[in-house]
Amino acid sequence: MKPLPRPHPAPVVLEGRYTRLEPLSLAHAEGLFRASSDPQRFDYLPDFPPKDVAEVRGWIERSLKNEALLFSAVVDRASGQATGRQALMRIEPAQGVIEIGNILWGPAISRTRISTEAFFLAARHVFDELGYRRFEWKCNNRNEPSKAAAVRFGFTYEGLFRQHMVVKGENRDTAWFSIIDGEWPSIRAAFERWLDPANFDSAGRQKARLGGRK
Repeated sequence: MKPLPRPHPAPVVLEGRYTRLEPLSLAHAEGLFRASSDPQRFDYLPDFPPKDVAEVRGWIERSLKNEALLFSAVVDRASGQATGRQALMRIEPAQGVIEIGNILWGPAISRTRISTEAFFLAARHVFDELGYRRFEWKCNNRNEPSKAAAVRFGFTYEGLFRQHMVVKGENRDTAWFSIIDGEWPSIRAAFERWLDPANFDSAGRQKARLGGRK
């Protein structure tokens, strides 16, 4: 275990093969508005679908003032456009614990190499560069796609926190997942194998599933 406390994460650009994570800015507003075209993607987020780009700009301005959240825009390297967002949150440098959340991966990148690599870049930064010992994923227990994504990404389910919080006026039971530092090397290797261009055919379809699962 690396000495505690660990560094507090700072805004940084993280480059991948298919994806680039950039510190959130107003320059990403139009891309994030396009990524918000499916209102169902907001069912389990704390915010609501924006009506126009101006609302996205307002959300970005508020988010940049929230010191508890460190947002990144998910940029498709091929188009150069922002296609989603994600945040590091519940940051505890004294314990070496951090969470990824407030994720909106738009329809253009959901369930693709871009969104998978966006997660991987954040996880690699947290473990390999910042030296954190625990990475968390939490979601509404009714959010089956989010729970499935956590398992696919290598998280371990830890349990259910009943009536953990109130979101949009409703009780939320929260499912908790984590990856710890001792597990990360094998998980990182699985991501590297999956993201290798040789794992995809000419249409971009995967040949092997993440982690080698069939």
